[in-house]
Amino acid sequence: MTVEKTNPSTSRRHWLLAAGGVAVTAGAGIGAWQYLRPRAELDAALDAFWAQQWPTATGEMVALRQYRGGQPLLVNFWATWCPPCVEELPLLDRFAQAQGQAGRQGVRVLGIAADRAASVTRWLQRQPLAYPVVIAETGGVAVTRTLGNSNGGLPFSLLFDGAGQLRQRRIGAFSEEILQRWAAAV
Repeated sequence: MTVEKTNPSTSRRHWLLAAGGVAVTAGAGIGAWQYLRPRAELDAALDAFWAQQWPTATGEMVALRQYRGGQPLLVNFWATWCPPCVEELPLLDRFAQAQGQAGRQGVRVLGIAADRAASVTRWLQRQPLAYPVVIAETGGVAVTRTLGNSNGGLPFSLLFDGAGQLRQRRIGAFSEEILQRWAAAV
């Protein structure tokens, strides 16, 4: 009778590879589930989003439902304490101005500040923007989580078509190229 000996390092390597494969598969599944949530759950989150009302820096209350449909809309969640957010705001401002020039009915831009009202007001006094900004305070990050931004990272942007349907989501700052692709997509 012959007894085969197994090499402990080979056996350990197989177990590590198997465990790694399971971890990768589980991570991909969780990621896909987070991103491709059941349609009913996303629809409920979008309905709740459109039902929100937040103040501007001047205190005027704005109902988000007034922005739903009719014209494409880019919604950008940002904060004054977020360096990538602050860096992309001039780009978004130029984009908003270009979309609205010469009677063009391009993509509207709406900023939602997930920050303290006093900080946003001070920032907007120094750096006015050509597009409307509402202040969601810290509740803005919670709203982004319901819309697919599971980690609550900023900046976070959404693109809605003229019918008010969600077409794109993005975590992270824009480049000129990405903004142009988004505008062309709607």
